[in-house]
Amino acid sequence: MTAQNSNLTILFVDVSDSTRLYESIGDAAAFREVRECLKLFEEVAASYQGRVVKTIGDGSMCAFPSADTALLAACEMQARVQQRKALQDHKISIRVGLHHGPVLVDGNDVYGDTVNTASRMAQFAASGQIITSGETVDMLSSAHRSSTRRLDALPVKGKHEAVTVHSVMWQAGSDHTQMPGRVETIAPQAKVAQLRLTHAGREITVTTSISMGRNATNAIALKDTMASRDHARIERRKDKFVLIDQSSNGTFVNMKSGEEYKLLREEMFLHGSGAISFGHSSRDKNAEIVGFWVESTKAAGKAPPAKPK
Repeated sequence: MTAQNSNLTILFVDVSDSTRLYESIGDAAAFREVRECLKLFEEVAASYQGRVVKTIGDGSMCAFPSADTALLAACEMQARVQQRKALQDHKISIRVGLHHGPVLVDGNDVYGDTVNTASRMAQFAASGQIITSGETVDMLSSAHRSSTRRLDALPVKGKHEAVTVHSVMWQAGSDHTQMPGRVETIAPQAKVAQLRLTHAGREITVTTSISMGRNATNAIALKDTMASRDHARIERRKDKFVLIDQSSNGTFVNMKSGEEYKLLREEMFLHGSGAISFGHSSRDKNAEIVGFWVESTKAAGKAPPAKPK
């Protein structure tokens, strides 16, 4: 069979930190959970005119005819996994990346730069997050485009220029699913000037990097017993700030908009404002919180925004 050129949206989805899942509940139970997730991915893809191209370990590579159908599928995958984990003693999260562009279809398989870029989008995503490219956002209908937020321009292997990366705001809070088309458009951020943190009544301006953990040697010394001794750090990369988890229990980022992400040995570019907690959600009563504000050059010098609750 001769390979054919086509334009598709490629979506990668995988279970976040499946290694820890196997360790916590055992091989047999973890295998069943991952298998159920893979079945769910296949069902959702088919319901949005897509298909699973292949299964890769604890995740799937899917193909869709349009950016809109792929985005809707990604949102439903996140929503259904979130609903499933509420019924379990252990929590399962997934991360999703997608990109639209030209591909080479050879039999049931799909090849090309679009596949590589979609895979990279999934690598950028934190647990519970959907990441896509600016090119894909441009292909979305206006209603769906309004559910995306520009995060950064990041280097992608094999590309001469950085790729603009957007987050899809698929949820509005811990108990409410936010589907595309129901949020206002958020303008791209200007160049970052500084990062401000608050902890235990103290305000800190980060210029290069800062460490957080229970060890007294950390710039922010934590008392929360769920936190690791050297839990996480924030470092500046050019004009952006990235949060890097290096803990056992994970780092939670609760955005002012209501979205919450869990990082476990993962990285996330900080934007806007919100709260960081250590080992458990900032919504938990006893969580120790570090508030953060990423200020653009335009925002610098203005009165501080209201602190997150």
